[in-house]
Amino acid sequence: MNEQTRTPAGRRVLISGASIAGPALALALSRHGYQVTVVEKAPALRGGGFAVDFRGAVHRTVLEDLGVWEEVNRHQTHMGEQTFVDENGTEQMRLDASFMSGDVEIFRGDLSRILYERSRNNVEYVFGDSITSLTETAEEIHATFERSAPRTFDLVVGADGLHSNVRRLAFGDESQFLHHLGYYVAGFDVPNHLALDRTARWFNAPGRGICLNNYGRDPHTAGVLMVFAAEQPLVYDRHDTAQHKRLLAERYAGLGWEVPRILQALEHTDDVYLDAVAQIRMDRCSTGRVVLLGDAGYGATMGGMGTGLAVVGAHVLAGELATHTDHRTAFAAYEARIRKFAQGCQKTAGGAGPMLAPATTGRIRRRNRIYKALNSPLLAGYLTRLTVKSATDIELPHYPRPTPLAPVSAR
Repeated sequence: MNEQTRTPAGRRVLISGASIAGPALALALSRHGYQVTVVEKAPALRGGGFAVDFRGAVHRTVLEDLGVWEEVNRHQTHMGEQTFVDENGTEQMRLDASFMSGDVEIFRGDLSRILYERSRNNVEYVFGDSITSLTETAEEIHATFERSAPRTFDLVVGADGLHSNVRRLAFGDESQFLHHLGYYVAGFDVPNHLALDRTARWFNAPGRGICLNNYGRDPHTAGVLMVFAAEQPLVYDRHDTAQHKRLLAERYAGLGWEVPRILQALEHTDDVYLDAVAQIRMDRCSTGRVVLLGDAGYGATMGGMGTGLAVVGAHVLAGELATHTDHRTAFAAYEARIRKFAQGCQKTAGGAGPMLAPATTGRIRRRNRIYKALNSPLLAGYLTRLTVKSATDIELPHYPRPTPLAPVSAR
């Protein structure tokens, strides 16, 4: 990174994180004339990942404002309904595609790439680096990095996820803010031995759910999604894949359906995702010249439309910064507008673990009966309204219109 000078067009903003929230905010701010740098610890954009979805008018409005709605639609998964089965593979119930996949669903990696490509001509991206310290003065904030030379900025945004480095530097250890919801989620790829095509199969044992799915990208590969209960937080190294594999094998040992084949394939997998189903809960998500966005400050985790919440948060933060000349006023307005919306999404997310991994055999059966009824023609409209309620519970102001960006150049 080279030292940049302040420009009349706007403040110098450093964003940590190049997944979804970071590039969304970078795109929005650059259109308002801000000088934006995004630093990402990974050596390149992360591809693949879980599918994420958008629901309702608010999500669509924000994606349209960012200029990516049409492209997101072109890359949607077109995922079909999902079937829940017993240990013999016998169908117990089905969930309509809209309940699990929203109005439009896209792989996280595809969405990240779209936002990056739309912003890269006007935003500085620095991969393979991370912020090591932040020192604030009355006029600016000084940042040091693992690899790059120190630089000064006007604002710093932590858009770096549940285990945010910026939040740690500015607010303290994550243990103060991380709220464990009693479940863990894991994901990895295996051979598609069931020949699934844009559909999924779920199997439950008490406190454990496991899913085989195929979203149409590679007919020979299926994704595995595991959701399991854990009353107390697990102690493990987040970067130790071998440990993750042992933990998952122990949790799912002895189960029926396709679980033995899945665990056998797990032994030969190098890429395993494992993390707590958890939320960050803070009294405020800004301090001085630092502000948090998305999962770093208020993410709703699985089932809470965390990606939709992140892009809405980016829209509101950029809009408030473009509206107010003082960052403190802008941050306060951003927090006031996003807080209730984020809390609603977090509340919705609280039901994801019990729904996907009911604690007892009786609760599994009860879950199946309830969702069978909700899928009936009589109650189908209620189910749809239920899935979009929290996604639309915010009124978006009419922010200043941004300047159109130059077309994306081929690289």
